[in-house]
Amino acid sequence: MKKRVGIEALAVAVPSRYVDIEDLARARGVDPAKFTSGLGAKEMAVTDPGEDTVSLAATAAARLLRQQDVDPARIGMLVVGTETGIDHSKPVASHVQGLLKLPRTMRTYDTQHACYGGTAGLMAAVEWIASGAGAGKVAVVVCSDIARYGLNTAGEPTQGGGAVALLVSEQPDLLAIDVGLNGTCTMDVYDFWRPVGRREALVDGHYSINCYLEALSGAYRGWREKALAAGVVRWSGTLPGEQLARIAYHVPFCKMARKAHTQLRLCDLEDAVGPAPSAPEAREEVAKSPASYDAQVSTSLGLNARIGNVYTASLYLALAGLLQREGTQLAGQRIGLLSYGSGCMAEFYSGVVGEKAAERMARADLESVLARRERVSIEEYERLMKLPADAPEPVAPAPGAFRLTEIRDHKRLYVEGAH
Repeated sequence: MKKRVGIEALAVAVPSRYVDIEDLARARGVDPAKFTSGLGAKEMAVTDPGEDTVSLAATAAARLLRQQDVDPARIGMLVVGTETGIDHSKPVASHVQGLLKLPRTMRTYDTQHACYGGTAGLMAAVEWIASGAGAGKVAVVVCSDIARYGLNTAGEPTQGGGAVALLVSEQPDLLAIDVGLNGTCTMDVYDFWRPVGRREALVDGHYSINCYLEALSGAYRGWREKALAAGVVRWSGTLPGEQLARIAYHVPFCKMARKAHTQLRLCDLEDAVGPAPSAPEAREEVAKSPASYDAQVSTSLGLNARIGNVYTASLYLALAGLLQREGTQLAGQRIGLLSYGSGCMAEFYSGVVGEKAAERMARADLESVLARRERVSIEEYERLMKLPADAPEPVAPAPGAFRLTEIRDHKRLYVEGAH
């Protein structure tokens, strides 16, 4: 019998501070609607030098083990997907293993491919378990990133930070992944990059959106071909994409999910077997259906709108937000997921929501995670943004959270807040 493998549970960690996106708009002399309606943003997470990729990843992973009562002895693999690593050689995963005192017999490494890195780690873990190589062990995959573009830049309102930790096992209470039903598309492009030594990324915004949509088209069509062959979807009644109960997308900003969904529908309309609008203008109009977007996508974006861009974790924040709201309703139904990383790489895959999804999400207690944050003024946000990365302020970490306290002889020292 084919093994059921997927995501058993998840946990989320976010920075301790945020700014209201309307405050930021007014401070920049911009109509707030440009950020709220134009980008779909409400709040934006703000990090300080003590909240780096390691501390966020360790906090999310520790929270996962604690909330879901995971025995560390079960873990055989730890992967961190990130594009904001803190060392050219030593992986974030090694820090997390040490801080959480996880088994020394496990495999640890980082995966990097811009925002796709977390999905790369997830697929490696899923295939490791499905192949039998895991020998009954589970994997922890952590997506941890800080999106930083700088003050008074075009990308400023699309910043953010945080981490999502995923427990991957043969008990996929959240999502049983359709192993082998993956569509991929990769291209060598310069749509977004961060040269060595830079804290802020460089991005060709409009070009990056076009690359995202082109890669999405290739990845979705690849998944659809396999899904049709497997009988998961069919060319009858409704379009194949409409036969997925929900679709979660990579979310650099919330309105990107609407663009992505329109593109996915265009793929189906352009390739349709049977009656479909033939004129490009008519297809475009049908593809933009608000009803389809509202039914399949909109309920996944609540967390993204309140945290901002989290690079590798953005898709998994959307998944968390979706299952937080609709875990009970979606139990037993198939959903689609689209991961995109600049440079570029896209992967579309699917899975069936578990019967215990609502129970697992209740343990994650996401509302409390957000409620513990502090809203700061624009002045305080700008002060934090100007702090040097190697000089963390002496701030005590919150209970159960990790924080960078010092960099001594190039070694990073962390402390955990008392429970």
